Amino acid sequence: MSNEVPYTSRKPVVFIHGAWMTPACWDPFTTVFEAAEYRVLAPAWPFIDGPAAALRSHPPAGLGSMTVGTIVDHYARIINTLPVPPLIIGHSFGGLVAQLLLDRGIGRAGVAVAPAPFAGIVPDGTTLAGALPILLRWNGWNRPYTISHQHFAMNFANTVDAASQQAAFERLVVPTSGRIFYQAATGIGLVIHPKERLQPLLIIEGEMDRTVTPSMARTAFEKQRKSPSRTDFKQFAGRSHFILSEPGWEEVADYALNWAENLV
Repeated sequence: MSNEVPYTSRKPVVFIHGAWMTPACWDPFTTVFEAAEYRVLAPAWPFIDGPAAALRSHPPAGLGSMTVGTIVDHYARIINTLPVPPLIIGHSFGGLVAQLLLDRGIGRAGVAVAPAPFAGIVPDGTTLAGALPILLRWNGWNRPYTISHQHFAMNFANTVDAASQQAAFERLVVPTSGRIFYQAATGIGLVIHPKERLQPLLIIEGEMDRTVTPSMARTAFEKQRKSPSRTDFKQFAGRSHFILSEPGWEEVADYALNWAENLV
């Protein structure tokens, strides 16, 4: 008789990718959590379902005006089908979505990796400079946006070698909603109530992140630590916004797993 835990009975973890990424960005992390006998789910955002190259060449209609609220509702519906509340792990805008789900009382705990800002966090100069090409476009509120390879190399995967940057760009980078960046800049629809959060939260950040800078992640932590529940912060030296897949990702994945496993 096998002692293996049936897949459907395992502890669930839901991974939420960020802007410009497909769920495949979580492939390294999913191997770690599956080995720890988690039931892993990594669903795509609405509209972001298909090969990266095809999505870049033909952005789906409606993607440009998709809101953060639409993304949160999408994951809430998925999570509500699970038999028990999952661990929720999100990166970038996915880290913001994870916190918004916790704010609704959804999930047993959350990990926000380099999270996009919620209402009340003012983007600093580095982050704002990276977002200006999106925000200054005509009718950008309703149009999708795909980062260039140069932007990806300089601001997203800036600690990664050129060959790896190129391979990652081709495999993972897709267009995203323009509207979500206006929401991040203004806080519209992104209000969070830390004092009401009852689930544990870990915020992870990379020292060399130029998309969500360490100061912004630290500000999110300072606001979230007003919660009566456990709130932790961890910075990894020398890591960029591509912290999920760049060399040393194993240390980040193991840290998140160990944190979740040691929750009381």
